[in-house]
Amino acid sequence: MASLITSPSSSRHGVAMSPLKILRKGFEYLLEGFTVALLLGLTVIVLSAVLLRMLGSSFTWYDEVASIGLAWLSFYGASLAALKRAHMGFPGIVSKAPEPLRSVLFILSELIVIGFFAVIAKFGYDVLDVLAWDNLVSLPWISLSFTQSVIPVSAGLFILCELLSMPDAWRKMRQGVDSEHEAIEEAIRLAEEGLAQHQAREVRP
Repeated sequence: MASLITSPSSSRHGVAMSPLKILRKGFEYLLEGFTVALLLGLTVIVLSAVLLRMLGSSFTWYDEVASIGLAWLSFYGASLAALKRAHMGFPGIVSKAPEPLRSVLFILSELIVIGFFAVIAKFGYDVLDVLAWDNLVSLPWISLSFTQSVIPVSAGLFILCELLSMPDAWRKMRQGVDSEHEAIEEAIRLAEEGLAQHQAREVRP
């Protein structure tokens, strides 16, 4: 069909992926790569600072940069969790509700989440003008407006991730699928597969 695009990974299983799913998967890889890079960078900074302190020295900028790095990791990681619909919620309540009420609850929850982060993005952007003339204490060549840009940017990303994941979430909601129960079943399936592979390796001579 013209509306479907088959990716190399999906063609091996005979399943065609829609352009929206391809876009979502690509965006997911991008966010994962960025958050992993932030995590690795923060890990290197912390370990290096600990090692230097053991040697009687330290980075002058460690405390400030490490706290900013942790904030960035939290904000962008939250966007990735939104794309995976991994934030805490009450999907069981929605999935067990009558079908007309189920749709209303879903739409209402999406409007609340998107509206909240739209407000965060707006006021987070306004704050950048206030911080435009301030810089970090330990690294005065870095503007606070750059470090605090994570607030409006991550809020916008959160909204985008909600929109990208919404069609799949809507489909599951209409089918009465409890995403938490589905995740538990998937974890059990993977654990059983891992156990079977381990037992198979032990049986081999």
